[in-house]
Amino acid sequence: MDGEEDTSNPMMEANGTGGVDEAPLSSTSTRKNRPIISGEPLDIEAYAGLYTGRTKIKRLIFIASRCDNPAMQLEALRMAYDEIKKGENTQLYREVVQKIEGRLGPNYEMDAAWCSTIERKDEQRKEKLESELNAYRTNLIKESIRMGYNDFGDFYYAHGALGDAFKSYIRTRDYCTTSKHIIQMCLNAILVSIEMVQFSNVTSYVSRAELTPEALDPPTVAKLCCASGLAHLEAKKYKLAARKFLEVGPELGNSYSEVIAPQDVATYGGLCALASFDRTELKNKVIDNINFRDFLELVPEVRELINDFYSSHYASCLEYLGNLKPNLMLDIHLYNHVETLYDQIRNKALIQYTLPFVSVDMRMMADAFKTSVSGLEKELEALITDNQIQARIDSHNKILYARHADQRNATFQRVLQTGNEFDQDVRAMLLRANLLKRDCNLKASRKV
Repeated sequence: MDGEEDTSNPMMEANGTGGVDEAPLSSTSTRKNRPIISGEPLDIEAYAGLYTGRTKIKRLIFIASRCDNPAMQLEALRMAYDEIKKGENTQLYREVVQKIEGRLGPNYEMDAAWCSTIERKDEQRKEKLESELNAYRTNLIKESIRMGYNDFGDFYYAHGALGDAFKSYIRTRDYCTTSKHIIQMCLNAILVSIEMVQFSNVTSYVSRAELTPEALDPPTVAKLCCASGLAHLEAKKYKLAARKFLEVGPELGNSYSEVIAPQDVATYGGLCALASFDRTELKNKVIDNINFRDFLELVPEVRELINDFYSSHYASCLEYLGNLKPNLMLDIHLYNHVETLYDQIRNKALIQYTLPFVSVDMRMMADAFKTSVSGLEKELEALITDNQIQARIDSHNKILYARHADQRNATFQRVLQTGNEFDQDVRAMLLRANLLKRDCNLKASRKV
């Protein structure tokens, strides 16, 4: 930077881009729960305790498939095995036993007797559901038919037949008699669609549920916001995803643990907001958002990195992101977006750093971002080429010069253009007036 600029952040603050004068999120408030998603190795038991149902099992299996630590893999598979045996999904049970490969001892080997017992009971249960549903259809009792299809949907969902479960839940639509029935149908369809990774269906049924506002209580609204946020995240619409997660109210609690945990709302919403929001939005919609602040208290690292980014403490912010990355790569919804989000956040930090200055010493900037000068130069070149930074690089002296427009010349050019346009308009009006005066206007010929 210029000679009188010895530090980065104070200058940025003096130019109106700093944030230390604003009250950041409290870092000293009492933590109600031990942080699960942090820079420390993932606590699998605590993490799994945030979820219930199929998502708990799926997340454990996902961790086992993505983790490089053999001990962590086996711990995740052990917990998945124990959870599956509480249910009725024999197919998923066989898959997990195959992944364990006998590494957990005789207690975690194939239990053929359990599978046979479960499958026999399942056949009996299915026959009973079919006979009951046929009786309801014969008697044309709409409420009983609706409940019968719901029971079938629950049955198929418990056994991992997600396509059949989705069809059964959707069939209840023709037998819904109240708004609450429609909301239940939509929530069931959303749940199965998330499991099947069919987020177009999620968006569709969220919209349908929102058409019946009289039946939406605060917890249901929070669930719909979470589902919509996941759909936008999957579509890589990070700004829309951030807005939806930021709308989630405290009424959510642990009521949607079969899909998402409050810690996920903070993590997904915080990272998407950092990657897509401008400085004003970050302050108004994230830092000053009282409801979202409660979610951020569950994940202190995300809270702190947001504060650091807003306060222009980029090295600290990027350090938090680096520490969180291994655990975020084990998240079943986020892993595919981590690299993109991180790149966007880093690019925003680089742009925001350079914005207030006429010239920047790249050696000082590299030190602020904990990177090499050559690496920083390549990053800046990419941003300049992409027209995200208006500047030029002095590679010899390692200085970045802002390319500010010549305001005086631009003003003259605008004045000349306005004068030319006015001259053309006047000439056109005079020509038209003379033509009208001499009755030279063209008239449409009549057809004979």
